[in-house]
Amino acid sequence: MEDEQLKAAHAMRRAMLGDAYVDGMTSDPDLVATEFQHYITSMAWGVWARGDEVFSPRDRSLLVLAMTAALGRIEEFTLHASATPRTGVTDAELDELCFQVAAYCGAPAALAARRGVKAARVKRDLE
Repeated sequence: MEDEQLKAAHAMRRAMLGDAYVDGMTSDPDLVATEFQHYITSMAWGVWARGDEVFSPRDRSLLVLAMTAALGRIEEFTLHASATPRTGVTDAELDELCFQVAAYCGAPAALAARRGVKAARVKRDLE
């Protein structure tokens, strides 16, 4: 990934997840951990930094939420659910997404996602 693209990926990650989260994830002095965080940023957040001509940050957020719920990656789902105020996804859209997950991925995935939504909202309300 070119230097400018990587800078854009880092900026997008901070914009969507917040400085506190990113600083916590990137503060490990271990060289392998640092390399891994750069890899994750370039791979996952590089997609987000491609621009919003086709998918807006809101669209990308909904896609990530649906995919992480479908895969049962609830820790990651909850992280992205916590970011919805910054991505433009509304609480109503997040609630509706859980119905879609239930219909296409099954009740266990949707129930886990609902727990993630609740946890994200509790955290948001405490901040």
